[in-house]
Formats: sequence, structure tokens, C-alpha cells
Amino acid sequence: MKNTGIKRVFLIVLDSFGCGAAPDAADFGDADTCSTLRSVTESGLFPAANLTRLGIYNIDGVGTGTPSKAPIGAHARLRELSQGKDTTIGHWEMAGIVRNEPLPTYPDGFPPEVIAELEQAFGRRIICNKPYSGTAVIHDYGQEHEETGALIVYTSADSVLQIAAHEEHVSVEQLYDYCRQAREIMHGKHGVGRIIARPFVGAYPNYTRTPRRHDFSLDPTGDTVLDALHRKSLDVIGVGKTSDIFGGRGLTRSLGVNETNADGMRKTMALLEEDFTGLAFINLVDGDMIYGHRRDVPGYARAMQEFDDWLADFLPAMRPDDVLMITADHGCDPGADGTDHTREYVPLLACGARIAPVNLGTYPTFAMIGATIADIFDAPLTTKGESFLPRILK
Repeated sequence: MKNTGIKRVFLIVLDSFGCGAAPDAADFGDADTCSTLRSVTESGLFPAANLTRLGIYNIDGVGTGTPSKAPIGAHARLRELSQGKDTTIGHWEMAGIVRNEPLPTYPDGFPPEVIAELEQAFGRRIICNKPYSGTAVIHDYGQEHEETGALIVYTSADSVLQIAAHEEHVSVEQLYDYCRQAREIMHGKHGVGRIIARPFVGAYPNYTRTPRRHDFSLDPTGDTVLDALHRKSLDVIGVGKTSDIFGGRGLTRSLGVNETNADGMRKTMALLEEDFTGLAFINLVDGDMIYGHRRDVPGYARAMQEFDDWLADFLPAMRPDDVLMITADHGCDPGADGTDHTREYVPLLACGARIAPVNLGTYPTFAMIGATIADIFDAPLTTKGESFLPRILK
């Protein structure tokens, strides 16, 4: 192994925290003004002292906030090369997989033959079958589900099939079993990126989703940095829905889905006290799941500020041989029209005792992240990304 002086990498994905419209945003139905970072920054609720110190407003082209005069982190803007703007594609690309073909989406709902096969497998009728907001769909269909036992199946602008059921009528484990059955059915031309279990509780009109969501992803379609590190017998630890996104592949351990961002940050802080060599891959999803799709700018800003406040404790606790990377997998601008993800550049911030605080400019693919982590640990990985380690290593 090359002597980089780096033993541990903490890669934190702030799910949907994009930093400005990608050049092809219009091809994905998004305005050329969309920017999750700008909406949050201009809310007045996001002082972002620590992310500012790391250089988030020094990133090329973000067009918002006040740059630091002396950022302590390397900083870059990354463009998505894959054809998509969803969790699966974004995470796969940062891990090394670039997909030229988009995953299938269903703006008119799933075709009758798919619904018929699902109903036969479940032994239950399906209701809804159209793109829907996750909170609105349980409000509009929850009563019918409770009265008839029919399962709420819906999608979004992303490549997903989601199944919602009330926990008092369908146990969470039974819901997971339905999702596993759906995963077996949804392959080939209907191979959606994720099958998502969406349990909820409560009574009409006050249904609420629970944290027992679970994603059943496609297996990654190529080699990833997780696989590369695993082949070298290094630790690969997932926090949050990381294991779900990669189908568990390449991970040596998963700390499970987070109940909240605070839960994920607590788990990550605890990992600082552990002695491991390799990668901790953390997904923090509240910005996207709770606030982005609901277009709740103040909520999104507060969630990001909670993360920024947490950094004040995490950064000084890092060891000399640690590296922290912070990025995102797509955008979900809470100030944009609609309810869907937005096609955006994503930020990359990297810091540590061995990392020089340089402006890396703009890179053409998220896969730079996987290539760089593989390079740190001298783990062979074939990807369209290029390692930026030579530019940042002191």
C-alpha cells in the first residue's frame, strides 16, 4: 500500500444538497436557476460557519454565500455524468459506476401487466399506481388501504416503486417481504433503481411515515470503490441507507438506517472512537426526504445547520490520519417548482491533516470521489473518474 499517511476516510453524503443547476438541467425538466445550496443559504437560517470554513462558498460557480478568505478544505464542484438525478445513480457514480442509460421511470404509472404480476404475488389489490408525493399519497389513499387491505403502490420522477402500508394492518416485516417480491419482479426493462417500503402510522387525516423505511436496490452494475477496498481486506462501514443503495455489496459492516440525521451523526461520531482502516460511507437523508420534496426551505436550512453545528465537534476530534469528504448525490431544491429532485452539480469538500486546501475547480463526474478513495488505499479500480489525490495530498 502506498504511504499516503491516511488510515480512515469518512465520506458523508448530504442527500440532495446540490449546489447549482447542471448544464443539462432543462433536459431533466429543471430550471437553469435551481440550486439547493442557494435556496438554503438565502433563507437566512443557515449561517454555515463550519461549511464556510471548509470552503463551500469558494466552490466555482455556486453564486451564493460569502467565500472564506482562507478555507481549510479542498473544494470542488462535480457534474453528474450518468443519465439521472436520483439516489441510486448518484451514489453509484460517486463509487465509480457511470451509467449511460437512465433507469426506467413511470410518469403514467406502472403498466397493467406489471400491476397484475405484483397483485398476484402479493395476494392483495393495488391502489394508486401513479407518481405521488409520499406524504400526500397516504393522506389520499390511507383510508381506502385501511378499509380494504389494498396496498398503496406509487412512484415519482425517479426510478422507484414504493409500497406504503399502515403498520397496524401490514406488519413491517410483511411489507419488507412484499418489497422483496417486487424486487424479483422488477428487473430487465422494468428494473427500477429502488423498491422502497414506506410504513406509516396514525389515523386519517394525520397519517405519518415512520423511520422504518427500507430500500431494496438493484445490485450495482459494475465495480465500485466499496468492492475495491473489500478486495484489499479493508473496512467498509455503511451508515444510513448506504447498505440499501449498494445491496450490501462491498460492505464489511452496516450500522443500519438512521432514524434521523442526528442518529446518523451520532453513529458517525462513535466511529471516530473506533480503530478501523478504510472507509466509513455515511448517508444523511433528512434534507431530501423530509424537506426537499416538500419544498420546505426553512426546514431544509435548519437540517443543514444542525449538520454544520455538529461539524464543530467532529472536526477537532479527527485524528491526524483521517480524511473527511462531504458531498451530495443530486439536488432537491426546496425553492424550486414541483416536488422532484433537481439536476444539479454537487459540492465536494475534503479536509484533514494530510489535505491541502486547494480549489479543484469543476470535475466532469462524481466518480472522481471513488477514484480518489481507491487511490488513497492503493486499491485498483477501473472507472471514468480520475483521482484528485495528487492535487490535494500534502
